[in-house]
Amino acid sequence: MLTGAGMSAESGVPTFRDAQTGLWERYDPTALATPEAWAHDRDTVWAWYRWREHLVSRAQPNAGHLAVSRAQDRRDVTVVTQNVDDLHERAGSRRVHHVHGSLFAHRCDTCGAPLDVGPPPDDPVDRLTPPGCDRCDGRARPGVVWFGEMLPHDPWEAAVDAVTSAAAVLVVGTSGLVHPAASLPGLAADTGLPVVEVNPGPSGLGPEVSVHVRSTAGEALPALLDG
Repeated sequence: MLTGAGMSAESGVPTFRDAQTGLWERYDPTALATPEAWAHDRDTVWAWYRWREHLVSRAQPNAGHLAVSRAQDRRDVTVVTQNVDDLHERAGSRRVHHVHGSLFAHRCDTCGAPLDVGPPPDDPVDRLTPPGCDRCDGRARPGVVWFGEMLPHDPWEAAVDAVTSAAAVLVVGTSGLVHPAASLPGLAADTGLPVVEVNPGPSGLGPEVSVHVRSTAGEALPALLDG
């Protein structure tokens, strides 16, 4: 199963733009999601991402996330997600590969060691100094993949293996525009696997889709997976 932003839409997970309120209105959120922004002003970038964490942590898994978790109890279902919200895990899913990282998996910006930074502030602030690393002189950074960065090797390899060795691939709520993750349904189709897309709007993919279910994740997945 490959999931994108549409998987979490019914949970009210805020997008970049949704969080552009108050003191953050003057910023372009995409400009904050780069290694260059971090190098230039990490206190601002850290404050922005901690605010996003606060907003995302208030969201709850929807019926689609819960259906995936139940399906894993009965059959071999592996989740490959572009989402950074951890809602699959909060719903109880265990086999989840995050190809774009996680908002909540902080790590050192120098040595890469995982870091526990505690809960985010309850209110937005315009600058916040990231905690230091206890192994080197680096600082904590968000655990997401920024624009211009490579995808994490192990999750990506696991994703490729999952979609090329499955009996079928279910694609939920992805636009098909963000590469290289958008290439995964095509890899499945190239090996002859059926690709089923769940998307309430027009297909975000192409001829690799065998069946397009025009519905939301919360509506379609319980019907598709609970049988």
